[in-house]
Amino acid sequence: MYFMIFVNDLWTLEGIPEWLGHASRGEDRLGFADIIFPLFLFIVGLSIPFAFKARRKKGESDLQIFWHIVKRSFALIVMGFFMVNLENINREMLTIAKPIYQILMATAFVLIWNMYPDGKAFKRIPEWVMNILGVLILIFLAAIYKGGTVENPHWMRPAWWGILGLIGWAYLLVATLYLLVGNRLSWLALLWIILILLNVFQEVKPLDGFPNIRIVISASHHALVMSGLLASVFYVKLNEKEKIKEFLTVMGILALISIAFGLLTRPEWGIAKIGATPSWTTICAGIGFASFGILYILADIMNIRKWATVLGPAGRATLTCYLVPYFYYGFYAIIGYSLPMILRTGYIGIVKSLLFALLIVIITGGLEKLKIKLKI
Repeated sequence: MYFMIFVNDLWTLEGIPEWLGHASRGEDRLGFADIIFPLFLFIVGLSIPFAFKARRKKGESDLQIFWHIVKRSFALIVMGFFMVNLENINREMLTIAKPIYQILMATAFVLIWNMYPDGKAFKRIPEWVMNILGVLILIFLAAIYKGGTVENPHWMRPAWWGILGLIGWAYLLVATLYLLVGNRLSWLALLWIILILLNVFQEVKPLDGFPNIRIVISASHHALVMSGLLASVFYVKLNEKEKIKEFLTVMGILALISIAFGLLTRPEWGIAKIGATPSWTTICAGIGFASFGILYILADIMNIRKWATVLGPAGRATLTCYLVPYFYYGFYAIIGYSLPMILRTGYIGIVKSLLFALLIVIITGGLEKLKIKLKI
């Protein structure tokens, strides 16, 4: 989450190394920024088995868990839908300034999905009142929306669903599959392979008439979430059998297989986030397996955990953390103030963005204390 905020701030900088940013459309390379979102998807998968276990401890049935999956996915898809349309909005035809539109959108999300203590806001207002107010704001924003050109305007549409929307669709499928399959490693491994193959078939069709199967979004995103899920289940199963020492070996093997597949098939379709090629998918999945193993060594074996304390709010209130920059950039645009160019250039600019990301995490921690924390 910290690095997602960081790479999302790179647009404010100039003169930074090419390897740090996103690869452009048509480029065959992997920038640092191209790794962050797939690792976020990987972490979504990591969390699923533990989230299910917590809900079952509360006595929830499979039907209740499935309803939670649907509600969470719907919330992410709605937010992603509005965010991606914000990117394509036509400022000239908008009846309010775009920064105000952006702030209202983020405010609506907070009103609808904030965790209100005791079901009330400001100790008096019922939660449902805040929810309805948020929905009304979104309806208003949808009503005044104008995209496209003056000559050829259009209303809101799912150009690519946005980051949150992609997470929502991928989570919906993978969490539902896990609900059906459970901790059966052989089935999960088979589903992982099938999703990667579907990603492959999106690039090349070895059989005449083989359809380009897309489960709403690219199979790449589903495969990345399934990769994280698979890693978590291996951890759980090996821990139960008191064979946790074998966990690092398994993560190493999965990392090597995934990265090797990505590098060997690179000549076929290249490494590209834009297009979600199989090479990009599997190399990032491999980085996820390796990273999970490294973090296990640091946190569980070496007991080195204090370094992550300052980043805690980004993990506890991830969605809040993701939304805070929308308020910042909105007010920043309204004020019209820009930092001196020296602070937005080269390595000084990179340090600025790293500190900015840290500031956003700290602000998220402050909002937690004020009982502002989104959870879906």
